[in-house]
This record gives sequence, C-alpha cells and structure tokens, in this order.
Amino acid sequence: MSSIVVVGAGVGGLAAALRLQAAGHRVTVFEQAPEVGGKLGVIRHDGFMFDTGPSLVTMPHILAELLASAGRRLEEVLPLSRLDVAAHYRFPDGTGLDLPGELARIPAALDEALGPGRGDQWMAFLSRARSIWAASRGPFLESPIDPRIVARRGRPSDLVTIAPWRTLRGLGGRYLDDPRLVMLLDRYATYTGSDPRRAPAALASVPWTEQAWGSWYVPGGLGRIAEVLRDSFIEHGGAIETGTAVDGIETDPFGRVSGVTPADGSFRPADLVVANADAREVYGRLVGAAAADRAAERTRRTTPSLAGFVLLLALDDPPPWTPHHQVLFADDYDDEFDSVFGFGGPARPVPAPTVYISAPDDPAIVPGPGTASWFVLVNAPRHDPDGGVDWDTPGLATDYADRILRLMADRGVDVRSSIRHRIVLTPADLERRTRTPGGSIYGSSSNGPRAAFLRPRNASPVPGLYLVGGSAHPGGGLPLVMLSAKIVAGLIGPAG
Repeated sequence: MSSIVVVGAGVGGLAAALRLQAAGHRVTVFEQAPEVGGKLGVIRHDGFMFDTGPSLVTMPHILAELLASAGRRLEEVLPLSRLDVAAHYRFPDGTGLDLPGELARIPAALDEALGPGRGDQWMAFLSRARSIWAASRGPFLESPIDPRIVARRGRPSDLVTIAPWRTLRGLGGRYLDDPRLVMLLDRYATYTGSDPRRAPAALASVPWTEQAWGSWYVPGGLGRIAEVLRDSFIEHGGAIETGTAVDGIETDPFGRVSGVTPADGSFRPADLVVANADAREVYGRLVGAAAADRAAERTRRTTPSLAGFVLLLALDDPPPWTPHHQVLFADDYDDEFDSVFGFGGPARPVPAPTVYISAPDDPAIVPGPGTASWFVLVNAPRHDPDGGVDWDTPGLATDYADRILRLMADRGVDVRSSIRHRIVLTPADLERRTRTPGGSIYGSSSNGPRAAFLRPRNASPVPGLYLVGGSAHPGGGLPLVMLSAKIVAGLIGPAG
C-alpha cells in the first residue's frame, strides 16, 4: 500500500483519488478552496444555483466506468437526463438551427434549417471524424502520451486518417461549403480552448463524440458530479482536507517525491503525489527539483488556452421558451480568435463575441416558479496585466458585462428587464479561485500540430510525481479529464 497525496479536488483529482483508493492505496486529497470541484464550480445566491464550469456531459460511459471502478452504478447515484435539443444556434444571417441530441435526426434538421444537402455534407464530415476518433482513441487519448508508443501502436493508414498536418478548419473545408456549417465546426475548437485555424484536424473527434453519444444534463446541476465523486471516495476510506492550500511538492536528496508542504508550513510525507493543478503552476512554483526544469520550459512553449468572461443571471419571468443551450454566433468569428489570442495585435476583449447561454429548466436550481438561473459565457483573453488584458482594471468588467447583455438583446435574447441579480466572473476571478494562470480554462490550447506532444505528460520527470486534469494529457473537458485520471491510476497500479 502506498501513501498518496492528491493536490487539488477538481474532477481530475477526485477521479484519480477514487480510483487509487479503490485500488487499495491510502489517499489524502488537499484542496485550497472550501469546496471540491475546481473548475466544475457551483455558486449559490438568494436561492439561485449556478454551475460555473461545464454545462453538459458527453460520453457518459466514461463517467459510468469511473464510478463502476469503485463499485457504484451511475444510474443509481447520478441519473442523467438526455437533451432532446443539444443546442439552438443563431447564425449571423439570422438563421436558427435546433441541433437534435440524437445523431440520426441531425441530417434532416440541417436540411430544414440551412437548406437541402447540408445534412449530407455534415454527415460526410462526421464519417471522417468517426475514423479519426477510432484511430486516435487507443494509442493517444486512452494511453500515456509518448510519440514512440503512438507510432508503434498506430498503423500508417491511421496517420493519413488523422492528418496531423491539417487544421480543423482546413479539414472541414474539404467537406463543408456552407459558412454556417464551418462556423458550427469552428465552435468545437473552443471545447479545448483553441483556435480552429490552428488546432489540429484531430479535434474533429469532438463533434463526433458529442453527437454520437448525445448531450446530457445532471438534474440538480453538474456540480453534483464532484459531490458524488467526493462521497464515493470518502466511503472507500479516503480523506479530503478542504481549505488547505499546498505551497510545495517536496523531493528527497535523490530527486524523488517525498511529500507536500501545506500553507501552514507543516510537512506531509507521501510515497507518491498526484497534482491536479495547472502544469505551469506545478512546474513553475510547486516543485523545486531540477528534473522539473525541462518540463517547465516545455509548458512555457505552449500557447495558453483561451479564457472566459461569465455572467450569472438570476432572472424573474424569463422568456417562455428557452432551449437548454443557445449559441449566438458573432458576425466575425475570425476576429474573435484574433482578439482572444492576440493575433494581429495585442490580446483584447472581443468587441462583439459569440455568446453561449446555458439555461437549464431545472426546479432544483431556482427559488421557485417563474425564475431561472442562466450561465452566460463569452470567449475572452486570459488575465495578463503585464502584456495583455488586465481584467481588474476598474470599470472594465462592468462595462463589458453591459456590452454582452446588449449583444444578446440585438441577437434576439433580451432579458435585461428580468434580471434580479447579476454576478460577473472574469478570467482574473477564475485565476484567483482555481490558481489557474491567467484564468486559462484548459491550461494550454491545442494550437499547432505539435501541441498535443507539448502537453505535459501524466508521469512527470520527477520520480513519484504524476499530473492529472485539463492541463495534462490528454486535455481539457470532463471526458478527457476523467481519462487522464484513468491513465494515472494505470501508471501507478494497484496496491501491492
């Protein structure tokens, strides 16, 4: 039996802790916040509850398998609700699309909304995306990242299928000639905090997995996922200390992990440490071992992912019919990515961004009938007071929030007169809440053909230290974060 410390109680940390505890290890989790969840956060105010992170579950079988590893059944502890309409899209020309939550219904919906033949175009693209998923899932997404392993396990035809020399936008251009379909595809790059013009074609697997397995909601809010993982971990004998920040991951004279130092200055010995923290934070601040220097340099060479600017709206008398998810596209999507990543000039708030709205019809998250809890998100540049956007500049957040509400109204969703409460969360706020540098939602982006191989590996160069979560391999988003935990548990193995 090994003594293992997990730093951070985000979904990745909780998933790794649960797997390792169920495998017979003795695991303690330290979380700097008063509650678990990390970026899968929850804010409660005046009877309203808001998820502040992911708003849907994709590939629910990965969550089911995680819980099964600890002897729990998903349908018993966390029943999910499948969305009939995955999302309502409003395109710049005013066209609306209700994208069904079932793959078989998508072609007809596209033909009806966008014109004949659009469904066939999209399905032809998804066929390629399905092949990309099949070629990449085993040797890449479900395995430790190592170019030699990927090459050994893959077939030459897989390389052609994945097309690492192509971008997501470039691959889409081979199948899609309707700019609205291109815009629909581009949005999936933002699932990894990336720019579709620079992200690899491999990200085509994202729309395939979402549409093949459907979009799901957790009644009571997605924050319940973290609660169920926490409770399952504790029932297996694990220990969680919230409100306990870790200031250092310590090593012995031979460079191997020896434990952690919480903020109170005490030393907690451990045989192994699993860090569910941003890799830049781990290698740049927490680990002093010389072996971490090269890893720190690798993380500095990656492009940080985009951040997000969030409005939490507590509404009275909301619109009578509101889809669970809405996407109100920008007139100029390319300008949005240029602004966020600082191409063609310094990074800057997007003047007229795409607006994403999550509006669950869920009585468990509101104080009563005739009220609603809305989560509104726009892509934003990271918090960078020295060389980019300083989101703490007086008046900036308030003015930008007003701008977003005006944009929503211009695009047909005006709720300004219904707002009882408004809570604004900037990238600077996310940085403070989760210790994520700049508030980058996914750590590093997938911009560039080598981005996947620059992403920090789960087994670090510091013996006994492992990385889990969205900034490590295989990437961000609930399914991949849970896969990272499975990879780490596999690398460590069961207790001897």
